[in-house]
Amino acid sequence: MRFDPETLRYNSDGLVPVVAQEAGTGEVLMLAWMNADAVAQTLASGRVTYWSRSRQVFWVKGETSGHVQELVEMRVDCDRDALLVLVRQTGPACHTNRRVCFYTTLREGEEVELMAPEG
Repeated sequence: MRFDPETLRYNSDGLVPVVAQEAGTGEVLMLAWMNADAVAQTLASGRVTYWSRSRQVFWVKGETSGHVQELVEMRVDCDRDALLVLVRQTGPACHTNRRVCFYTTLREGEEVELMAPEG
């Protein structure tokens, strides 16, 4: 069966959440959003393309920073309302220059940073 991005269940803004995971290690890198065109562009180019909710434009990961996400595999969840992209990440995934966006943990009610920015 041929995949059609229009078969996904998008929210009222026409977006679907996307979890990016490092293909080699299983490390969860970040969460972002895609619309149908971003899904199609990602599949066509092999470069992960998101939709920036704040800027209302396509955002090819690494286009300005060089911290590229090369698509290894895209997975659709059982309800067709979320995606998992397995990627090869070059450099930090987070805009804070950390390896991952999930760098804060909660311990006994306190926020604790698990990693500092790279470089």
